[in-house]
Amino acid sequence: MSEKTILVIGTYDTKDDELGFLADVIRVQGGNVVTMDVSVLGDPSKPTDYSKHDVAGEGGSSIQAAIDSGDENHAMQIMAKGASLLAARLHSEGVFDGTIILGGTMGTDLALDVASALPLGVPKYIVSTVSFSPIIPAERLAADTQMILWAGGLYGLNSVCKASLSQAAGAVLGAARAVQKPDPSKPVIGMMSLGTSALKYVIPLKPALEARGFEVAVFHATGMGGRAFESLAGQGAFACVLDFCTQELGNHVNGSNISAGADRLTNAGLNGTPQIVAPGCYDLVDVVGWEPLDAKWKAHVKHEHNRLLTSIVLEPAETKLVAQAHAKQLATAKGPVAMILPQDGLGEWDREGAELHNPNGLAAFLAELENTLPDTVQAYRIPCHINDSAFADKALEIFDAWCADGTVKF
Repeated sequence: MSEKTILVIGTYDTKDDELGFLADVIRVQGGNVVTMDVSVLGDPSKPTDYSKHDVAGEGGSSIQAAIDSGDENHAMQIMAKGASLLAARLHSEGVFDGTIILGGTMGTDLALDVASALPLGVPKYIVSTVSFSPIIPAERLAADTQMILWAGGLYGLNSVCKASLSQAAGAVLGAARAVQKPDPSKPVIGMMSLGTSALKYVIPLKPALEARGFEVAVFHATGMGGRAFESLAGQGAFACVLDFCTQELGNHVNGSNISAGADRLTNAGLNGTPQIVAPGCYDLVDVVGWEPLDAKWKAHVKHEHNRLLTSIVLEPAETKLVAQAHAKQLATAKGPVAMILPQDGLGEWDREGAELHNPNGLAAFLAELENTLPDTVQAYRIPCHINDSAFADKALEIFDAWCADGTVKF
């Protein structure tokens, strides 16, 4: 097996020693290194494999244009665009197997763009002084980005920062050696869900779909899972999606930080991918459990799931807004859409006698959906709960009409 090559990216005019240390650790561990300089003003101590001029030019600009802008933010956006395009091209040409990017806030801003430009399965490590900081919005994180805090390394090498840098160098090389990338030849079903304490349909559906020749990837609907799902759906990674937990859309409508973004429930449709949808846990808005509760939720029924997460139960008027959001998002679909609407509840805690039972909210939600869903969506209202076997049976009935033996009929 040939040795793996790691692309090392950073501003070599100000972080030459640190970037050189990363490269040395990778080489000592048996890896190969290619280097990319994203500096603007200065030069590295020795030439890199891809110079700052190569980077700016790849993005259709120049270093002189970055300098002449007189604005460091604009200059680094020129470099971020060029670095992202260059990294994507080099990877498609087989030049490297993984990348590691070093920076403070400026370098991290660039690193997030580069990571997002590379496909799922390409190891991407960001070593940053602001790793895990709230200044990094969740929507900027690629689905499989890895980060480590660059501790104590703002100005030069020392034993503290070497601990972080050496771990990151070893991690990216190890990931490049160990990664099993998605198999593009095998059709994948993308499914959204929560844990089986809330939504249980995955238990019968996953083996049934696998028996039909499909691979099933289940994403956790807690914000980041939905972002990864939408990103892959937009790339055409799925043969079909079974989007049975759309709770993140309600989170977004209600301003929760636990959001998958404004494009939730759109990318599969815009890509023409067949969608079978059910609004699992539509009436729960998840909020960060350790933050003070917003005053607007004080009178609502709530469920403290754990110390990280609290779920708020929406009232009937609020569920109508969530229904309208579903209709708006699904109206953009260019492929077939079926929507299953179980009338006895859409989460395990929403059953008669359960602590979050919300019959009035569900009635208002379903009525509003029926009034607002576009004609392009085929709706199936069925007399069961989303966790009943009848729901899974209906999903498979629709799926079998669309897909069979590892193929999709659209």
